[in-house]
Amino acid sequence: MRRVVLLLLLLAGAQLQGSELDKDLAEFKRDVLEVNKRLLLLEEELLFPADTQVGIYVSLDVGHFFQPDSITLEMDGEVLASHLYTEKEIRALKNGAVQRLALANVKNGTHSLTAFITGIGPQGREIRRGVNGEFDKAHGRHFVQLHIEDDTVKQQPRFRFSDWR
Repeated sequence: MRRVVLLLLLLAGAQLQGSELDKDLAEFKRDVLEVNKRLLLLEEELLFPADTQVGIYVSLDVGHFFQPDSITLEMDGEVLASHLYTEKEIRALKNGAVQRLALANVKNGTHSLTAFITGIGPQGREIRRGVNGEFDKAHGRHFVQLHIEDDTVKQQPRFRFSDWR
């Protein structure tokens, strides 16, 4: 509040020393950034309440037999998210990163997921696959993982959904 009053005095023609004004302006900027950060967090809580929230994440295990190009995710028959991968994102996934593909609000109950995945498989062949899964949303947040892993026996990628609890 003090900083706001000081700025108002400046606007009214009050004389402040340059260094004191710079210091007050810097503090005021920090306060504005902090308020903005809090507002963004509140907005996310309002848009995605914890009780109805479901997050869908993607992970890539090893990646010798598959390199993703794109993923389109549907929930209950409606497109929820689509993503095209960059080289940097593919490297991160191969190094163990987990990507949040989608965040949505859903009612409690059973929901179906379908992912359409394209990418490069063994010997540089293009692979297009679909994978289906279901999850039961209960009270509280729910997390689902689309896991892409190498099947060393078949030398092919394997795609599956699993719940994170």
